[in-house]
Amino acid sequence: MKNNKYIAAFMAVVLSVSAYAQETRNLSLDEAITLSLQNSKQLKLNGAKVSEAAASLREARERRLPDLNVSGSYLRLNQPNIDLKLKLGSSGSGGEGGSGSGSSASAMPTVNQAAYAMANLAIPVFAGFKIQNGINAAKYLQKATTLDAENDREEVIANTIAAYSNMYKAKAALEIVKENLKQSKQRVQDFSNMEKNGLMARNDLLKVQLQQSNIESALLDAENNWKITYISMNLMLGLPEETILIPDSTAFVPVSDSKNFETWETAALQNRKDLDAMNWRIKAAKAGVKAAQGDYYPSLALTGGYIAADIPNLVTLTNVINGGVGLKYSPSSLWKTGSKVAQAKARLHQTEVSQDMMSDNIRLQVAQAYQNYLSATKKIDVYNTAREQANENYRIVKNKYDNSLATTTDLLDADVAQLQAQLNYAFSKADAVVAYKKLLLTAGALDQQTNNQ
Repeated sequence: MKNNKYIAAFMAVVLSVSAYAQETRNLSLDEAITLSLQNSKQLKLNGAKVSEAAASLREARERRLPDLNVSGSYLRLNQPNIDLKLKLGSSGSGGEGGSGSGSSASAMPTVNQAAYAMANLAIPVFAGFKIQNGINAAKYLQKATTLDAENDREEVIANTIAAYSNMYKAKAALEIVKENLKQSKQRVQDFSNMEKNGLMARNDLLKVQLQQSNIESALLDAENNWKITYISMNLMLGLPEETILIPDSTAFVPVSDSKNFETWETAALQNRKDLDAMNWRIKAAKAGVKAAQGDYYPSLALTGGYIAADIPNLVTLTNVINGGVGLKYSPSSLWKTGSKVAQAKARLHQTEVSQDMMSDNIRLQVAQAYQNYLSATKKIDVYNTAREQANENYRIVKNKYDNSLATTTDLLDADVAQLQAQLNYAFSKADAVVAYKKLLLTAGALDQQTNNQ
């Protein structure tokens, strides 16, 4: 009796742990999108890139600030040989006495150390427009990086919708196969009773048993696929891997949109953030050309400084302040700058060509997405008709079979066709929604449409 209590307690613990490990969670499509945006590693990486671009812009603007350099040294010296070419006069009035006194005055002091400190300040006034063009280039690249991050945000939303659709389809397939297996087991039981009573050949019973085995195998595949889809979804959303997610079937309501292809194409060319980012990169490349051309010009700066020095027994300098204007120009820039400018122009041309290629690719993407959307919406009607036909066909064949006008094989074939028709119809609705979201993505309107919902 005591052992039974221990066993009961142990089983309760095991069941509670199992229930905890297999938490079930209802997940709506909007909630899935929100979680994916919060946990996307790609978006976190993009955030770091945007921060880097902002720091690069600050660095470019800081080039307009003054440059301040401070230096100092303390030196130990040997006994130097100092030969002053400047003749030192005597303190006397002349004559022999004066001569002796001058010889004493010309004796050099002992110098064995020295110390000095310097501070230099330079305020750039003109640098061949390189500073301003550098700021412009950094600003344009920051905007391009931000637009890239927004474009990837739409990609994350589209991937989430596709993954959610796969999870819904896997769940729908699992439920349909389970229901079909339930019917198959009932059929096997009915046939077994008929075979025992001598009303059916054993061969027909084996056929329905074989079909049950095939459905059980299909059920194993459906369960495996279902587990893989919700584990993949959990990883995408940052949820525990063992959480069983239940998708909302109402999320996949096909949308009817009357806009034609030209409207979608125009919207894409206006709204696509990756194309807009390329426009900003072209502006940055143009600013880069102007910055490279700045080497042709001299640079001008306001300068100032302070010097202090101390050489014991010889000289002490304090409050030596200087200020002025500094001009710097390298004549060699006339023949060395041309290659830099050519490289900058080549980069500009590459960016412009890339923009043209991207525009063509966007047009193709919109065309493919539009045709896929039209095809997906038409398939719903086709598969719905096929489902109705399969149901009616099964009803007729079942009626014939009950009246000994159809074979067991005919009945099983009709059952398989009915199952396939149900799967196709369930999948077609989800595929239509995904196709429409893909069309919105290619038109650059997915994020906007998601925020408006």
